[in-house]
Amino acid sequence: MLQKTFVHISGIGPKTEQQLWQTGVQSWEQFSPPATSVISTAKSCLISNHLAQQPKDILHEPSYFYDTLPSREQWRLFRHFRHSTAYLDIETTGQARDCQITTVSLYDGDEIFTFVNGENLEELPHHLAAFDVLVTYNGKSFDVPVMERFFNISLPQAHLDLRPLLASVGYKGGLKGCEKQLGISRHNLEGLDGYSAVLLWAAYKRTGQRPYLDTLLAYNIADTINLEPLIVQAYNLHLQETPFQQELHIPLPIIPQIPIQADLEVIREIKATLQR
Repeated sequence: MLQKTFVHISGIGPKTEQQLWQTGVQSWEQFSPPATSVISTAKSCLISNHLAQQPKDILHEPSYFYDTLPSREQWRLFRHFRHSTAYLDIETTGQARDCQITTVSLYDGDEIFTFVNGENLEELPHHLAAFDVLVTYNGKSFDVPVMERFFNISLPQAHLDLRPLLASVGYKGGLKGCEKQLGISRHNLEGLDGYSAVLLWAAYKRTGQRPYLDTLLAYNIADTINLEPLIVQAYNLHLQETPFQQELHIPLPIIPQIPIQADLEVIREIKATLQR
């Protein structure tokens, strides 16, 4: 999709891009002034000059497109950089600015990694450095700022936040709401939410009993692995606005099994607490 994109060029908007696509100019290689009489000479020169000056390794630089694409069009990064994408979700002691990170789950499309405060949480920045793109839900407002403050680091990766990407195609209602609307089930973890994660960590720290931590990690992992099918669906929905729906459609991935077993008795206990 990136090589078919023109809106990353300053001065070129969606209307001009659509005009190019409709006249058969559907990639950078197909662009040449004789083929672009549908747009003005000034815009034709603008595109020609930009394409001629683009860095040769541009397709290896997600940050270039992340910085130049309009925010609504950043979904276009996903397909090309999927191989270097991490799906990420954090759990914390609350929503305050000084909250502590309790657990983090990271998924690379193949392997699931978990990080626990007091065990291996300090290893997270090293793992994140291996990825060019991060996918979160509401991570621009919460997860990334919290991690940057907590670890005293700056995360330079391109960041695809599913909250605005899904909202722009009509799906709202939080992560769990979007999952339900798009047919993703949480099975025995249904009914748990972010506050449940706070309660689970507090119970684990109070008692030291592993079932509380395992249930928290299972919940955290579910938040993370469900991000992949969500962004695939968001990508395909945005793709419907282009002529490339069939050519570039991505099949839905198989959601992996959660490798840590949630404790059903703990889930009942937490749900009972939420209902009080």
